[in-house]
Amino acid sequence: MKEVLEVLAKSLVDNPDEVSVTEIEGEYETVLELRVADGDMGKVIGKQGRIAKAIRTVVKAAANRENKRAVVEIIG
Repeated sequence: MKEVLEVLAKSLVDNPDEVSVTEIEGEYETVLELRVADGDMGKVIGKQGRIAKAIRTVVKAAANRENKRAVVEIIG
């Protein structure tokens, strides 16, 4: 899941070197914190949050394949 999110984010931003994903294992779900450069926040979120929603959908699908739950948090 972490790798999927990282590849997606790096393909969207202008500064792929500044993309980092932190995985926090919880009791019931995994939280993935996506950090990008301030100038790339708009590209990751998209108009009306559409790209962010699509990213979350893809990560949830990847998590479901592993019988896990995942939540994506985008941090500036």
